[in-house]
Amino acid sequence: MTHPLVIRPSVDADLAAITRIYGHAVEHGTGTFEIDVPDAAEMARRRADVLGKGLPWLVAERDGQVLGYAYANHFRPRRAYRFCLEDSIYLDPAARGHGVGRVLLAELLAQCEARGARQMLAVIGDSANAGSVGVHRACGFEDAGLFKSAGWKFDRWLDVVLMQKALGEGARSAQIDA
Repeated sequence: MTHPLVIRPSVDADLAAITRIYGHAVEHGTGTFEIDVPDAAEMARRRADVLGKGLPWLVAERDGQVLGYAYANHFRPRRAYRFCLEDSIYLDPAARGHGVGRVLLAELLAQCEARGARQMLAVIGDSANAGSVGVHRACGFEDAGLFKSAGWKFDRWLDVVLMQKALGEGARSAQIDA
């Protein structure tokens, strides 16, 4: 019997699966322009950085197996960008096309909105990445731009698709903080 999909905060014990999933994306996909697979220690450092900022790093799990993960990080480090986040989503190849990415992204958006984020950006490697573009569109993202031939991987030029979704009030009201 297959149990329901569970979206939960990542824990240290998930790092092996996170590293494996991302490693596959680096070696075989164009969703990331990274070329060298980072090791588990580097992935742990990246996760700690995100969590240390009070931002979510989630995993999708079914029957005890991590099927994918998603996290948000600040779009840029300057303070003016503090309400603008960029999402990242990676799925195990066997989990693609089954709605896992959509559920994972929807929960990530909800958690980021609850934390006060006003904009979520998607910086999608490869304009031919129909899965990522599609899941973002299904979650309400709109096209925001295209960087043509911005990356070189697998002996070809790759575009970068920019998509954006307002969270909460978006820009309809002033942000209240110091």
